[in-house]
Amino acid sequence: MRRITRIIPAQTTSDGAGVVLKRSIGSAGLRRLDPFLMLDNFGTSNPDDYIAGFPDHPHRGFETVTYMIKGLMRHRDNTGAEGLLKPGGVQWMTAGRGLVHSEMPEQSEGEMSGFQLWVNLPASSKMCDPRYQDIDPDDIPEVDTPDGLHVRVIAGQYADAVGPISGISVDPTFLDVTVPAGGRFTYSLPADHTCFIYPFEGAVKVGERRASAGALAILEDGEEIAVEGADGGRFILVAGKPIGEPVVQHGPFVMNTQAEIEQAVQDFQAGRF
Repeated sequence: MRRITRIIPAQTTSDGAGVVLKRSIGSAGLRRLDPFLMLDNFGTSNPDDYIAGFPDHPHRGFETVTYMIKGLMRHRDNTGAEGLLKPGGVQWMTAGRGLVHSEMPEQSEGEMSGFQLWVNLPASSKMCDPRYQDIDPDDIPEVDTPDGLHVRVIAGQYADAVGPISGISVDPTFLDVTVPAGGRFTYSLPADHTCFIYPFEGAVKVGERRASAGALAILEDGEEIAVEGADGGRFILVAGKPIGEPVVQHGPFVMNTQAEIEQAVQDFQAGRF
């Protein structure tokens, strides 16, 4: 049974053109969690904290996963791809060899909240062609159990529900779980997959340790997870196969060597993304 080995309080910061968010993976407290490079939780009802969005910026060598809880976000990039992320929708973008894209709010008032997760790519896939999996909210299967659990399956499988995300090298699991007070959520994973939970409403318990909203809980290796609803809570559960390769990162470029980073910078400056 997996237990919590470490709890990382998310740090308030800003990114893009001033979007206020809370960062756990990728912060001073946790640089990386192989194969995951960054986890941001954004959530505010103040338009000044999100309205400037994330204007054009490049990526190479990894994947970005945007999961919307509330609000509308428009994606565009220099390949001509475009899409609208709605509440409950997800975009799994494989940047591969490189692209330039933007993510801009398509609202001027009300709450905007959600997550962005960065997932590393193995060396063999870092220069692949860019790929998008844009998933509408209605295409994400949901499971309700008699004891009050509600599970949205973005990647992986829960009960008979299989998530729509496919073809990802780290064999990811991404679940959005609501567990009532006194409830219990159990799940099986490959024993060596990196796994964390991030509560964003209420609080939950794994064994004797309590994890509250706004903190990331890293789980040790093991085949089984049991999460109890301390006061009732909602959390994402994310897991993936570690890559175990060198990581050299320069902002939005994530490669295996410094020479590859220098090449990425040169390619971007020369307009080859």
